[in-house]
Amino acid sequence: MNLSLVDPFVLAQDYPESTTGSLRSGHATCVRFNRKGDLLAAGRVDGTVVIFDVETNGVARKLKDHTRQVQSLSWSRDGRYLLTSCQDWKCNIWDLQDGSILRTVRFEAPVYIAELHPWNHLKFVVSLFEDQPLLVDVSEPEAVRLNLPSAPKRTKYDEDEASRNRQNAQDAKQTTTVAIFTASGDHVLSGTNKGWLNIIEVATRTTIYSTKICTGVVIYLRLTSSGRDVVVNAQDRIIRTIQLPNLSAADLDPDTIDIEVEHKFQDVVNRLSWNHVAFSSTGEYVTASTYNNHDIYIWERNHGSLVKILEGPKEEHGVVEWHPHRPLIAACGLETGRIHVWSIVPQQRWSALAPDFAEVEENVEYIEREDEFDIHPQEEIHKRRLDLEDEDIDVLTIEPVKGEMVEEENAFRMPVQLDLNDSESEEEFIAVGRGEMRRKSPMEGRDYMLDSEVMGSTDEFSKKPKARSRKR
Repeated sequence: MNLSLVDPFVLAQDYPESTTGSLRSGHATCVRFNRKGDLLAAGRVDGTVVIFDVETNGVARKLKDHTRQVQSLSWSRDGRYLLTSCQDWKCNIWDLQDGSILRTVRFEAPVYIAELHPWNHLKFVVSLFEDQPLLVDVSEPEAVRLNLPSAPKRTKYDEDEASRNRQNAQDAKQTTTVAIFTASGDHVLSGTNKGWLNIIEVATRTTIYSTKICTGVVIYLRLTSSGRDVVVNAQDRIIRTIQLPNLSAADLDPDTIDIEVEHKFQDVVNRLSWNHVAFSSTGEYVTASTYNNHDIYIWERNHGSLVKILEGPKEEHGVVEWHPHRPLIAACGLETGRIHVWSIVPQQRWSALAPDFAEVEENVEYIEREDEFDIHPQEEIHKRRLDLEDEDIDVLTIEPVKGEMVEEENAFRMPVQLDLNDSESEEEFIAVGRGEMRRKSPMEGRDYMLDSEVMGSTDEFSKKPKARSRKR
């Protein structure tokens, strides 16, 4: 759409307003945009990973190897590699250049979540069920797995030995539920099932700082694109935003780190729980999907106030994602598995074409003057056309479009598969028996008008009683 026709106040709006469509390819359980924002990865219940093209809403690629539900997705910085974790106890690193598996790592416990290193696609951190988190390096053919601590760092110990032993026994029961890298990749942020937030140094694999931020389980952590802020979703129905200190400073002293909660977002009336949280593209807003509810909440961080409640399909949503550069939100429906999309529907401002432009309800016949649009003589126009025919036209160079993000020189563009089958939606399968399904034929359900008229006419004539002839 031409940007000059769009109301500038609409372009300046930072959060979506209404639902604009949905994506479907199987039953999706998690979604994740790449850094550029042109691709959306979706993990399904059957283990298939589908890559959607955001502009066309079409399926660009399908990745099939997992056998159970996909738990999490993580893109590399250049958008070429994708890390997937699954309930089949393994993680895959996919190369989207050809759709092949670059590395596969199998673990000894179910995987909660896995996150790629921000600068090295061959390193990732993984959180396991009732087990220690691992820092995995697959640079070599044999994967290197390094344990990360889950116990918090205590600054003050009880003088009583019995109390100290009791505290150590409690710390030994703590498990990490979520772990992510910081923006630099030098530290790992982890949350535990006891409500602790740990900062772990990657080089030494030791906890340099710990703080208790909630009373329940830390469900999810997410950084802004700049890496300066983190949002925490906890079991106590409170969403917290925290400003991180500069952990990459040369004179960083772990004893001077002090993390405080910036804002707390909650529904004090309905006491709703939150399934998933995410930051906006600029980090000014926080969005969350609600448990046992179909609404999606959006808060503003500057004032800590609720600015919008998005209403959409009447189903509960799981994972919610915000587009990295646009006011667009995608969320997975738990019942249908559809990916619902909220965005802004801009109203075209036609008065931008001309100051005296007026819209009419019906077409008006307009008779132009003979010389109304004769700016240049016909001979001059014909001469210009002949001159332009001799020029070489460059049809290979792609110039950046206004309003789009400028691409890097070595930016990766995923090749699109042209032989993909259509999405497996529920409309394409019909029941032919108890527990038996088959795909609809392309011509099924299409009635041609001529045949329908003939069939309708024969039915009508067959049902109508014959008129009795009267004798005069």
